[in-house]
Amino acid sequence: MDQNKMQKTLMEELGLSDLPQDKQEQLLIKMTEVLLKRIFLETMEKLDDQGKEEYQKMVESGTATPEQMEEFLKSRVNDYEGLVKKVVDEFKEEMKRGTV
Repeated sequence: MDQNKMQKTLMEELGLSDLPQDKQEQLLIKMTEVLLKRIFLETMEKLDDQGKEEYQKMVESGTATPEQMEEFLKSRVNDYEGLVKKVVDEFKEEMKRGTV
């Protein structure tokens, strides 16, 4: 899921679109950080040791684009996009309940 689309959807679904722009930006930064960490942790749990090593090499090389990283994860994690959607949906529900 495109990060900008994810952010816009979060703001709309959580009823935060009416906040002043600076508050929206602050919340988006914090929510995006939390989501990215959760997605990373879930992804790492799904990768085998070889996949983790390959991922680490890609990160350390600094030459892989975000698109290449995503393609790698899609190829190594069964239903990667579904995993991301699940993490985002769980986060939204926690935000709605106020349990984050």
